[in-house]
Amino acid sequence: MSSGKTLFDKVWDAHIVYSQPGYPEIMYINMQYIHEVTSPQAFDGLRKRNLPLFRVHKTLATADHNVPTKNQHLPIKEALSRKQVEMLTTNCNEFGVTLFGLGHPNQGIVHIIGPELGVTLPGMTIVCGDSHTSTHGAFGAIAFGIGTSEVEMVMATQCILQYRPKRMLITIDGELGKGVSSKDIILYIISNISAAGANGYAVEFAGSAIRALSMEARMTICNMSIEMGGRCGMIAPDQVTFDYINGREHAPEGKYWDKAVEYWKTLYSDSDAQFDKVLHYDAADIEPMITYGTNPGMGIKITQRLPVATDLLDSSEVPSFKKSLEYMGLAEGQKMIGQKIDYVFIGSCTNARIEDLRQVAKFVHGKKKAENVEVWIIPGSKQVEKQAIEEGLDKVFKVAGFDLREPGCSACLGMNEDKVPAGKYCISTSNRNFEGRQGPGARTFLASPLMAAAAAVTGKVTDVREML
Repeated sequence: MSSGKTLFDKVWDAHIVYSQPGYPEIMYINMQYIHEVTSPQAFDGLRKRNLPLFRVHKTLATADHNVPTKNQHLPIKEALSRKQVEMLTTNCNEFGVTLFGLGHPNQGIVHIIGPELGVTLPGMTIVCGDSHTSTHGAFGAIAFGIGTSEVEMVMATQCILQYRPKRMLITIDGELGKGVSSKDIILYIISNISAAGANGYAVEFAGSAIRALSMEARMTICNMSIEMGGRCGMIAPDQVTFDYINGREHAPEGKYWDKAVEYWKTLYSDSDAQFDKVLHYDAADIEPMITYGTNPGMGIKITQRLPVATDLLDSSEVPSFKKSLEYMGLAEGQKMIGQKIDYVFIGSCTNARIEDLRQVAKFVHGKKKAENVEVWIIPGSKQVEKQAIEEGLDKVFKVAGFDLREPGCSACLGMNEDKVPAGKYCISTSNRNFEGRQGPGARTFLASPLMAAAAAVTGKVTDVREML
């Protein structure tokens, strides 16, 4: 019998407060991130039960989902958004929670500010009332989204009840081709295993292609592990991780740093660790990817044609496949290259880090957007925005006709003012392409920042490799 442990089990076991066979385990949570949408009812629950926040310093708040991305210094126009952001301020003041609200130099999308401030660290357990909390797993943390009642549970006890998921290992080995990024890796995996392929699993990503990625790129992959049904996604920390964290505002320092790194170096899956499922992929097989349907699993390589109903292995999928194409206004067997685009959205917790903006700016330098396209670039945080301006990226975007706005979730989720109009096509670097996700009737193609930038310049879906 193997005695080796997976990375997931090492972190999970270190946080179990109480365990009894057949029941969910009580698990200690190192950090809870909160925002304006899923926290009001949780605070209200504490108030009604006359409970304090159990560990105030283990909660960090920011305003991101429902904030405008223009004129953030002015009062929010939309009534519900304004009320939610005001409630977050009121609640954080009352309960003593650190809040990075609008105008604060640390404000931004919750899953971008945690890592950039050095709050997210390897070996942690992290929760947030947002499904893309899996992003933080790129640091070798167990991070997952929770519901509002669970947000309240963690506020009251710093613990949560959880059943241990099964373990899946996905390895990608070899070198990525020209124009292929981490967004293409994760879209490729999801297109292979489907949007439900990792249901019930904690997923670890490994292999030489993963180790070669930057921290920003690793976060993109873990961010979308939820889009294949995974409970969380993880990547073992290594020197790339340590170099990224070192010197950040809340990172350990001095002897505490040395002690932390010593522990972090033990966070990997042992060679004899047992996984419930193992998948292997060759990096050379991955091309720039694009989705065509209404879930992230409906994706193809840019050179492929859309499937036809008769190709589907499971005949029960035919009705939803046809409904999806009807919504998207696409035909079976057509090519995506040349498909007209109306909007380009570069942003979200998936791809709004400084590395993403640099990549786009480098590509569009000296080019101009197509006349028929509106391009929104939304930095993931005030820090990213500041860096982009200091590096002159804002000037590159301005010359290209791209609209660089202020930080927030923006057009990822159709909850704030940044919505794609009905029937219009948007190529988006975000994580979801559900019906109406970017606004009622909006049609979304998911792709990498480079693919989105290529579409912005040509006005249509383009194989970015032809422009590199």
